[in-house]
Formats: sequence, structure tokens, C-alpha cells
Amino acid sequence: MRARRGLSHTHVGSLHAPDAELALRNARDLYTRRQEGVSIWVVPAGAITASSPDEKDAFFDPAADKVYRHPTFYEVPDGVAHL
Repeated sequence: MRARRGLSHTHVGSLHAPDAELALRNARDLYTRRQEGVSIWVVPAGAITASSPDEKDAFFDPAADKVYRHPTFYEVPDGVAHL
């Protein structure tokens, strides 16, 4: 669900429905009761691929050797107020 225009969609939960149209209606009724949503995505569970928490070290390890992606790698010049 996306709460407001310009924001990213956020996973808010799961539900069961016999088809996509009913899934949209059920998601609307279940997750936007306070009229906080402007957009909903529904995806069949069979279309979701996820990594396993048991393999997190090996799966996410390649990101650890890229120190240049961390803001501590860069020096901020004096006089730069907003970066």
C-alpha cells in the first residue's frame, strides 16, 4: 500500500482471495479502513521470491567489501552545510 502520493509502497500484510480483483477489494477493505491509502499492489504468493534468513551472511556478504558505499568513506569539505 502507498499511503500518500510520492511515497514508496510498503508491505502491510497478506490475505487470501480467489482472484486478483477480489484480492484488491479485500486489501482495500482490510488495509485502508481509515482512508490512508492511495494505491495498492497485490501479488500472488507464487510470484514472490525471497532470500532465506539462514543464508543471510553468505547472501549479503558481497556488500561488505564496498566501503565506498558508506558515507564514512568520504570526507566532507569545510563549508559544506547540506549534503
